[in-house]
Amino acid sequence: MLNYILRRLLLIPVTLFGIMLLNFAIIQFAPGGPVEQVIAQLQGTDVSSTARVTNQGSDSGGGSRSDASSASGNNFSSTSDYRGAQGLDPEIIKQLEVQFGFDKPAHERFWMMMKNYLTFDFGQSYFQDRDVVDLVVDKMPVSISLGLWSTLIIYIISIPLGITKAVRDGSNFDIWSSAAIIVGFAIPGFLFAVMLIVVFAGGSYLDWFPLRGLTSSNWEQLSLWGKIVDYFWHLTLPIIALTISGFATLTMLTKNSFLDEINKQYVVTARAKGLTEKRVLYGHVFRNAMLLIIAGFPSALVGMLFTGSVLIEVIFSLDGLGLLGFNAVMTRDYPVMFATLYFFTLFGLIMNLISDLSYHLVDPRIDFEARGN
Repeated sequence: MLNYILRRLLLIPVTLFGIMLLNFAIIQFAPGGPVEQVIAQLQGTDVSSTARVTNQGSDSGGGSRSDASSASGNNFSSTSDYRGAQGLDPEIIKQLEVQFGFDKPAHERFWMMMKNYLTFDFGQSYFQDRDVVDLVVDKMPVSISLGLWSTLIIYIISIPLGITKAVRDGSNFDIWSSAAIIVGFAIPGFLFAVMLIVVFAGGSYLDWFPLRGLTSSNWEQLSLWGKIVDYFWHLTLPIIALTISGFATLTMLTKNSFLDEINKQYVVTARAKGLTEKRVLYGHVFRNAMLLIIAGFPSALVGMLFTGSVLIEVIFSLDGLGLLGFNAVMTRDYPVMFATLYFFTLFGLIMNLISDLSYHLVDPRIDFEARGN
């Protein structure tokens, strides 16, 4: 097993490099880069804000900023290639290229980016004038809160519910719970979020929960118990919205896994030996049926942490990693885009390895090394 772990660890940097290279190459052909956005501002009415952005780049040192924030992609190499650049002083365009690091060829920018990422130097955001690491750290508590609690609650609800549905397959409980699961599967989480706001957050009926934020404005003045209550008070509606939309798939997966195992011959044999249903279910069936559930936990956690809650963050005004990545894509903030991609990919690869190790822990008979993986 140790050799298998070492091989998987060696594959992580190779896979990470390939993903970063592919995405960097795609970005080279994406229009509307940061230079074009600043040009659009220069050609528009908000000239003061653009001048401020440009001055920040020159004051902080264009060369050093481009080195630190070289996680950028732009396929333009001359001023005439930028949309809307006609009529602007070429010196302004050159200054913008130096500021954003586009004065260097694409392959140099990529190698510089990967070299910096090896030491976790992610540079500065183009438009927020802050280090990318600081931005990610600031948004992390929101995403961890949403992802961790909603994932745990989904598993706590779905696994017992799925087991009960499998044991009582075809009963009235199975039929009525399936109706609730269908509703949860069919309606997106953000629609549940809007409904919860309308009903419970002062929309049209009750005003029981706050509408935005992770904590109240008087958070620092609260006692320890008051901070805990305030924290969960703000999280209640977002977590309910994520849980309702996420428990359906896991519940049906659990049910189907247990049904498949219950109908196998070894279960019939265990029953024939006089074992109780509880002993058969949790002593024999549970271990085999839970393999698929364990396999899905890392991807579910990663999805909840970084992608699954983007709309929930927007609706409840929760400034987390999902919203940070979405805004970075919309504004072409390449250092934030590639830094979050690098971090998410690395985290996902590590979680996949943990998933395989969990397979072995649940069922020691599974030996990936013996299978030649």
